[in-house]
Amino acid sequence: MKADAVRGHLDGLLLAVLEPGPLHGYAVIAAVQRRSGGALELRTGTIYPALNRLERLGLLSSAWESSGERRRRCYALTDAGRATLAGERAAWAEFTEAIGSVLNPGPTPGLAT
Repeated sequence: MKADAVRGHLDGLLLAVLEPGPLHGYAVIAAVQRRSGGALELRTGTIYPALNRLERLGLLSSAWESSGERRRRCYALTDAGRATLAGERAAWAEFTEAIGSVLNPGPTPGLAT
């Protein structure tokens, strides 16, 4: 799938994969890839600036965690992030319904077939 396909939807994707619980950056990338069946491959150069921006907006919180000798930053949804995710889901449903009705039209009411 083209990288442009996620443009405009990246925030929703990131918030959705963080909904079950905190993840570090590489785990976020892996979760998006796994949940999309491998269709979406996000790059670190895309993901980390977006995670930092979402944190600045108050939609995520983060904390440093140690894993052996490695330290990594883990991100979690805030209450504001959960509310934003609900809005993203509603907007996505409206968008896909509108696009679907154009790409896959059903019979037009009132017209003879």
